[in-house]
Amino acid sequence: MFDGRGLRFIGRAVAALLVAGFVLSGAGASAASPKGKKLAPADDFGYPQVRLINERIRLAWKDYGIKPSKPATDGEWCRRVHLDILGRIPSQKELLAYVGSTESDKRAKLVADLLFSEKYTEEYARNMTTIWTNVLIGRSGGTERNSLTSRPGLQKYLRDSFAREKPYDRMVEELISATGSNTPGAPNFNGAVNFLTMKLEDNGAQATAKTAQVFMGLQVQCTQCHNHPFNEWKQRKFWEMNAFFRQTAALRSFNPGTRDITGVQLIDQDFAGEGGNPEEAEVYYELRNGLLKVAYPVFVDGSSISRSGFLEDANRRGELAKMVAGSEYTQKAIVNRTWAHFMGYGFTKPIDDMGPHNPATHPVLVEELGKELRKHSYNLKELMRWIVLSEAYSLSSRTTSGNTADDPLLGETPKFSHFYLRQMRAEELYESLLVATQAQNASGSYEQQEDTKREWLRQFVIAFGNDEGIEATTFNGTIPQALMMFNGGLVKRAVSTDKGGFLWNIAHGDLSNTKKINFLFESALARKPTKNEVGIANKLLVARKGDATAALQDLWWAVLNSNEFIINH
Repeated sequence: MFDGRGLRFIGRAVAALLVAGFVLSGAGASAASPKGKKLAPADDFGYPQVRLINERIRLAWKDYGIKPSKPATDGEWCRRVHLDILGRIPSQKELLAYVGSTESDKRAKLVADLLFSEKYTEEYARNMTTIWTNVLIGRSGGTERNSLTSRPGLQKYLRDSFAREKPYDRMVEELISATGSNTPGAPNFNGAVNFLTMKLEDNGAQATAKTAQVFMGLQVQCTQCHNHPFNEWKQRKFWEMNAFFRQTAALRSFNPGTRDITGVQLIDQDFAGEGGNPEEAEVYYELRNGLLKVAYPVFVDGSSISRSGFLEDANRRGELAKMVAGSEYTQKAIVNRTWAHFMGYGFTKPIDDMGPHNPATHPVLVEELGKELRKHSYNLKELMRWIVLSEAYSLSSRTTSGNTADDPLLGETPKFSHFYLRQMRAEELYESLLVATQAQNASGSYEQQEDTKREWLRQFVIAFGNDEGIEATTFNGTIPQALMMFNGGLVKRAVSTDKGGFLWNIAHGDLSNTKKINFLFESALARKPTKNEVGIANKLLVARKGDATAALQDLWWAVLNSNEFIINH
């Protein structure tokens, strides 16, 4: 038996291994700390926004009498920031370049490189595209037969937007107001329309709910039929918001022979109103007592526009897009969503339900970061830089006696006194397996890569066909995921010893056995093996009767199947 982070020798003819990795204990880890240089003490790196975050988070620690964990090691932080910004672990070469640097500002330089260097633009855009495609249409959106959503179309729009550093408020405005064709290559193509093309049924009820939820952090779906029981959102507000979408229609094109949908055009058109008077184009909704009420386009802050349903008088959706993009709700919502991506938890739970009924854990910080983001022209990369350079992001995931109570899994509000362990997203694991085995070097075009990845992801995602587009995933440590990691095709390729492959090249290279083992651990876990792990590897070599290739294959399989590999720590 070896320490919590080590390998456990099981025995068998070929000495099968299982990696214990991190032994989870609540939100922390009970494992012993690996050897490795710790990060420098907290620093703002010359950014007042980083100093702002540090001060506000420290104030909460003081109020709750919490002592933060020690800083993470260089390797842990390097792995963490690559996962969160690029959606994959660092290569062994990238890891050693960072860990080996003695520059005092190497953290700031690496973050700047990952966010702003042309070298990483494509990977950054890919990762953000994956995240936002899932946010906007879900993991299975656009994969259904005869779907009104073109997943490739939305991905093209998002990829171009993130690669060109399009300001977030402009993206919001474009996604809400977009018109045109949803399919790449079609005349008048505009991939942004795919956010709404499947959300206009039932008079745009889902378009109303999702626009408020995704962009403003307001969950309003249940107020379609009644006042919200817990917050200030009333049924009238839902239908006033809904009135902005009544000039919008999704026109379908069909294949004459099969009647399959070949494309969708999102258009704006005059709305006569449910009462037939386009000058006062009203929307009717029914109270629980059966009474009918009337609604006109009024934004959540009370701002109203012309009641006319004629486009020449007012393009309702276009006006809504401007109001949402300029709203304080929106700047707070994106701060909360971005913080949750990097820190594991947002300032509210859920992250898209903000308001007096669900107060933020750090309300002043949300407010101030929102204002700073607006000052910086809604540049999401700047917001990301501030967060990942903060003291809270740099902390170890190992809890101490001074912060064991800071455990959101037990219902506590997050204090961010240590880094919260979280499993990689399915997409992150896929990309990390490619990087760890250098398989990305032989990848095809972006479209081919996405098709292959989507096929792999299909085994985990279950779409429930309800009006909120909710999806479930079995990628959460359940049996399907375990079987995939043990015996799945991707892992089989990763541990293949075929000539010219990753393992074959290492086994037949010039490195010593010790350096070969180091290479595998650094490639997957961003650290060198412990003394105990080296001992196990040597026993494995003996069990394999000197067959270094077979021994390395067993070791590599075990490392890839460890908790430590699949967890962002």
